[in-house]
Amino acid sequence: MSTIEKFESSMKMTANVRRGFTTALFVFFLIQVGEAVWLDVPPTGTKCVSEEIQSNVVVLGDYLIISEDHTLLPTISAKVTSPYGNNLHHVENVTHGQFAFTTQESGNYLACFWADSKSHGNKNVSINIDWKTGIAAKDWNSIAKKEKIEGVELEIRKLEGAVEAIHENLLYLKNKEAEMRTVSEKTNSRVAWFSIMSLGICIAVSGLQVVYLKQYFEKKKLI
Repeated sequence: MSTIEKFESSMKMTANVRRGFTTALFVFFLIQVGEAVWLDVPPTGTKCVSEEIQSNVVVLGDYLIISEDHTLLPTISAKVTSPYGNNLHHVENVTHGQFAFTTQESGNYLACFWADSKSHGNKNVSINIDWKTGIAAKDWNSIAKKEKIEGVELEIRKLEGAVEAIHENLLYLKNKEAEMRTVSEKTNSRVAWFSIMSLGICIAVSGLQVVYLKQYFEKKKLI
């Protein structure tokens, strides 16, 4: 193979790698945008969805009742809470709603829904939930109009945002892994000291029993 052929082969391979990387990022972005959940809420009970989100992340949520009878829609109540139990959104007797907030702490954010028994009888209530976080929660139409960008440039901006989101998630997972490793090491250390202490107590108790039995036998003149 000549030098020119090797160079062309290398360039093709580089282009394929770039296309594959771009495609992977674009698929990731589409997955983030299309995150929707369908819930069937029972007549007496609560259905919840949760997602683990790091701090300083924008969260948007839309929920809507799906019913074949459009003339008389059932109503529901909704509540969104933070990992520390703070109330972020709470409404009652509605057919649709929206919540938006920026996370203050890392952890599982919980959205719970329950039906109004007077409005639907004994039937399940179907709810469609569109949950967006981070890069997916950005209003790209407004950004495009404000910065006057469109087409390929807009798509590149979206991919850059997706890369930043991936990087932030990797850092978050790395920090969580470090925290779990620290907790595991502390737990192992405490278990080791507890085992040594338990062994020492057993040896001390056994020694005391031997001394007591020796004194008892000597007192009874058995030895």
